[in-house]
Amino acid sequence: MSAVAPAAAVGTPGADTEKRNAIRRAIGAGSIGNFVEQFDYGLYGYMAPVLAPAFFPDSDPAVAVLSTYAIIAIACLFRPLGGTLVGRWGDRVGRKKTLLWTIVLMGVATALIGVLPTYQQIGILAPLLLLLLRVVQGMVSGGEYVGAVAFIVEWAEPNRRGYYASYASNSCFLGILAGAGTAALTSWLFEGPSLDSWGWRIPFLLALPLSAVGIWLRRHIEESPEFVRATEGGTSVVKAPIREALRTQWRPMLVFCGVSVMLAILSYSWVTFYPEYLTGTLGLPRWMALTSNAISIAVLIPLLPLAGILSDRIGRKPMLIAGAVACIVLVPLAFRVGEGGTFGTAVASQLIYIVPEFFLTGIVTVCTAELFATRTRFSASAIAYNSSFSIFMGITPFVAALLVSSFDTIYAVWVYLAAAAVMALVVVSAFMTETYRSHLGADKFPG
Repeated sequence: MSAVAPAAAVGTPGADTEKRNAIRRAIGAGSIGNFVEQFDYGLYGYMAPVLAPAFFPDSDPAVAVLSTYAIIAIACLFRPLGGTLVGRWGDRVGRKKTLLWTIVLMGVATALIGVLPTYQQIGILAPLLLLLLRVVQGMVSGGEYVGAVAFIVEWAEPNRRGYYASYASNSCFLGILAGAGTAALTSWLFEGPSLDSWGWRIPFLLALPLSAVGIWLRRHIEESPEFVRATEGGTSVVKAPIREALRTQWRPMLVFCGVSVMLAILSYSWVTFYPEYLTGTLGLPRWMALTSNAISIAVLIPLLPLAGILSDRIGRKPMLIAGAVACIVLVPLAFRVGEGGTFGTAVASQLIYIVPEFFLTGIVTVCTAELFATRTRFSASAIAYNSSFSIFMGITPFVAALLVSSFDTIYAVWVYLAAAAVMALVVVSAFMTETYRSHLGADKFPG
């Protein structure tokens, strides 16, 4: 494998412009898959109360909604397996080829949800088919995000990795925002029987044209220069990347797991569970709950590149510590404000909630790549990410709903988050090595 010859000498204005354009293309190609993944995840989460009676018996609406969330949780349990397999492929054949196939499979699986028959039509087969498609999505998505982050970071300039990686984070929130907006628009356009019978299907079918855009972008970008350097001539390609990753990268894997659980609980109790809590428990109209959530996401999106720039200057560890403290201190305040039960308090509560998101989201994203050496980056990050973030991403909406139902207070969700934040504080302070100025190909945890 060899790098593409540059069009101009290194250091010339032409070469610098070409490099910047290549990075922009890499950001677009890497981020589009995250967008499609989170569009589907956000759409499914926001539409769960509508999907519940379509795929489960309607004798107990609360059980049906919990069952719909449980499908997300079960599917996410397959992400470690899928991520490991995809990661192995990514370290052996390259980032570009792997990411091309992941977006194809994600788009097809999401679109198929839009044509599934309902429980009233085929009985128990309906939720089983839904679960099967979610499992396929979960396995593919297990490698999509970490591969995209690795691809972007490997293209990035060394002193701007946090900034560039923030766009991968933003693509996730843009996908969630698009899912929320699409769910809100669908709920408004197809109220009542039309929404319940067929209107909910339309948003899932949008995954096909989105994936087509992603395929086009990924076909027209070169392999990452860092991967090309690390595997020059094919002689340095790791034959068993999973085994080598587990043997040589187990310490950074554990560090990443200790940090990412906190972010998974923080993010997915907010974007998936909280709108349903505002509607089901506090009685806010659904469109208000979804709109308030969309507003807070829209505010966060332009802030994440600023967080990336800040982390490139002061380091990843100070940002992670600040984010963990903010989880413990500010999230209960956000819940308290939200109890006002109005549209204004719903917006205000979520604007408070995004403060820890500012400190954590993009920084955990760039650490997904920076903590691991190039030769096994895809495999190591896939194992670590899916053993922690993906599992807790999937189970958090279900656990949050169960905690509120069991203890009759949303502050039980805060205790769940605070426990993860305390663990993250210990891991970052005692065991994490700073990575923001490290060489990508180097072992960050020698010995």
